[in-house]
Amino acid sequence: MTQIKGIAVILMDKVEDGTDGFGKLLFKEKPIEIQNVLVSPTSTDDVTNELNLTGKKAVYDLAIPKGDTHDWIDKKVQFFGKTWRTIGVPLEGIEDMIPLDWNKKVTVEYYG
Repeated sequence: MTQIKGIAVILMDKVEDGTDGFGKLLFKEKPIEIQNVLVSPTSTDDVTNELNLTGKKAVYDLAIPKGDTHDWIDKKVQFFGKTWRTIGVPLEGIEDMIPLDWNKKVTVEYYG
């Protein structure tokens, strides 16, 4: 019997990188490797619903491991040699009530 195992994805997080001449904060992207993320194609119904609601075409659903505290809202993610952008707010379940290693789900669209 084999265990379910995810892949490593790169989450592009924004970190503060000083201020400009007017005192406005500057940010840069910092790649963070997240291990054991499950990637599955989005269902046809979810693709249609997301397209109708937001105008964005959902392609994959990502299952995020328990204990992850990163911000997944409107972030770039890299896997399969491509760049994707998260759509909406991740759905999160109660860790103790979910039997496997993942408790968050976020949807991504193709970014380029």
